[in-house]
Amino acid sequence: QVPYQPSSPRQVANALALLRGRAGKTVDLGSGDGRLVLEAHKQGLRPALGYELNPWLLCLANYHAWRAGCHGKVSFLKKDLWKVNLSDCHNVIVFLAPSVKPPLATKLLAELPDDARVVAGRFPFPSWTPSSSLGQGLEQVWAYDMKEVRREAQ
Repeated sequence: QVPYQPSSPRQVANALALLRGRAGKTVDLGSGDGRLVLEAHKQGLRPALGYELNPWLLCLANYHAWRAGCHGKVSFLKKDLWKVNLSDCHNVIVFLAPSVKPPLATKLLAELPDDARVVAGRFPFPSWTPSSSLGQGLEQVWAYDMKEVRREAQ
């Protein structure tokens, strides 16, 4: 269990800027209060869903979706991100602790399609080279295109 820290409005804006113009299923791993999923949906990324283990944060996310008029249009699921199959995801948002990044990198490499993009907030993936980055300091986000990541890994 990683301590919850909500994303700032700037982090959310930066993360979604790196997904602008993309399409397909978008997931937020460890979606917290749901703000990234809601913004992704508003930006036209559909379906947009979040995986979160904390029941209080799931309630909060569903409340925020209801308040935003998105109830039933976005999903927040109580699922362990290690047990979820991500093979149909085209956009993955990850604002998780550095300790989670190496095992998560292995999972994403194994499951995501070539055209998928991973956006990491707060901490980059240590072994991957980002295709782009936005913001500075705590607001910084990194985008990784799976095709490039795989090419580099070979």
